[in-house]
Amino acid sequence: MKQVILNIPESKYPFFMELVKNLAFVKVPDEAELNKKQQEFVDGTKKSLEQVEQHLKGEIKLKTADQLLDEL
Repeated sequence: MKQVILNIPESKYPFFMELVKNLAFVKVPDEAELNKKQQEFVDGTKKSLEQVEQHLKGEIKLKTADQLLDEL
């Protein structure tokens, strides 16, 4: 048996999963159920990574470590 890892755009993921689940020869493991706290962590991490990407593209400016410490 072979295993394939794919990167699917978030907007196309539901369609892709529905398509794959209808193929008899493909086994799709159940997705892990996350509790509310875990889901909030995942969502926050995704948002942070999006902000880093925007910063690297020059679309936004992030605070420095000194600015963050000053807020505390």
